[in-house]
Amino acid sequence: MALIWVTPALWSVNYIVARMAPGVVTPHVLALGRWAIAGALLAVLARGELWRERAALARVWHQYVVLGFFGMVVCGAWVYLGARTTGAMNIALIYSASPVLIALGAVLWLGERFAARQVVGVVLALAGVTHVVVKGQWLALADVQWVVGDAWIVLAMVSWALYALLQKHWPSTLGATARLAATCAGGVLVLLPFSLWELGLPDTPAWSRTATILTVVAALVPGLAAYWIYGWSQKILGASRVAVTLYLGPLYAALAAWLVLNEPLGVHHLSGAALILPGVFLVTRR
Repeated sequence: MALIWVTPALWSVNYIVARMAPGVVTPHVLALGRWAIAGALLAVLARGELWRERAALARVWHQYVVLGFFGMVVCGAWVYLGARTTGAMNIALIYSASPVLIALGAVLWLGERFAARQVVGVVLALAGVTHVVVKGQWLALADVQWVVGDAWIVLAMVSWALYALLQKHWPSTLGATARLAATCAGGVLVLLPFSLWELGLPDTPAWSRTATILTVVAALVPGLAAYWIYGWSQKILGASRVAVTLYLGPLYAALAAWLVLNEPLGVHHLSGAALILPGVFLVTRR
C-alpha cells in the first residue's frame, strides 16, 4: 500500500495548475477538459468491462452523476474558483479538516472500526499539518484572513468527504478503472453546461498552448493517477484510513517548492513531518 503515500504528491500538482490557470483558462472549462481526457483514457482501458456491465451501469447511472458532481465539479472547478482569491495557508488549513470528516463519517455512517491508536494518529497528523501551514507560529492562526475564495474551498472540502464516503456507501462490482471512467462521465455531464456558459462570456481567454498543457497535466497527474489510486486504496483499507494520507499534502507541497522553486525549507517543515508521518502510519497500518 505504498501507493497511498504517493497520492497527495500527485494532488499537489493541482495547486500549481490552479495558480497558473487564471487568465489562461476558466475554471469549469479546465475541469471539463481535465476529466474528459482522463475519462476517455480510462474508458479505453476498461472498455470490455464497461460493455459487459452496461446493464448494471444503467440501473445506477444517477450514482455516477452524483459522484461526478462532488468529485469532479466541486472538487475540480470550484477549487480553481477559490484559488483565485485565497492563499495557500487558508487552503491547507481548510483541507486539513477533510480527513477528519471522512474518518467520523466512516465510523458513524459506514460502520468502520477506528482504534484508539488511529485516533492518536489523526491528532498527530492534524497537529503536524497545522504546524507546517502556520510556519511553526501557532499564534498566526488568529491572524488568518478569510476571503470569498475560502467559501469555495470549504465547499470543496466537504464535497471531498462526501465523495469518499459515497464511494464506500455505494459498493460497485466494477474495478477501479471502470468505476472511475463512469464517474468521469458523470462529472463531464454536469460540467458541460457550466463550461458552455463560461465560453460565452466576453472576458473568456482564447484557447492557447499553455491552456492545453495545464489541462493535460491536470488530467493525467492529479486527475487520472491520483483519483485511481485513491479509489483503489479505499477498497482495501477503508475510507477513514486512506483519508488521513491527505495530511501529507502540505508537507509534499513544501518539499516541491524547495526542490523545484528553490523556496527555503524551514525547521517547521521538518518538525511538522515528524508529526505527520507517524500519524499517517498509525492510522493506515493494519
